[in-house]
Amino acid sequence: MVRILYIEDNEDNIYMMSRRLRRKGHEVLIARDGAEGLVQAKSRAPALILVDLGLPVIDGWEVARQLRVAPETAAVPIIALSAHAMPEDRKRAFAAGCDDFLAKPVDFPRLIDRIDVLLRAKKT
Repeated sequence: MVRILYIEDNEDNIYMMSRRLRRKGHEVLIARDGAEGLVQAKSRAPALILVDLGLPVIDGWEVARQLRVAPETAAVPIIALSAHAMPEDRKRAFAAGCDDFLAKPVDFPRLIDRIDVLLRAKKT
């Protein structure tokens, strides 16, 4: 079972995504804003982080930047999930330290594929 931290403020997205990830056998931790996400990322040791970019308190771009400089989270793969689907948003996500970017609505089979690829790469 892989522990995934999902940082998202939209309750409908949380409900749908967490249920689908759990059905795939993953443990899902939920944080509803960027500050809570940073705390959980550092204290709960997720194997992978899914982060919405348009978060309250601390936005997803800043969350990714802070995760990359913290020793306990620097190597954790981060996938940005966002309705901000313009090329510049994608570029900003990668510059902030995200390993991948998927536009919302998320294509779930593609997300599972990207999770698998990133986790395999982390093991090698």
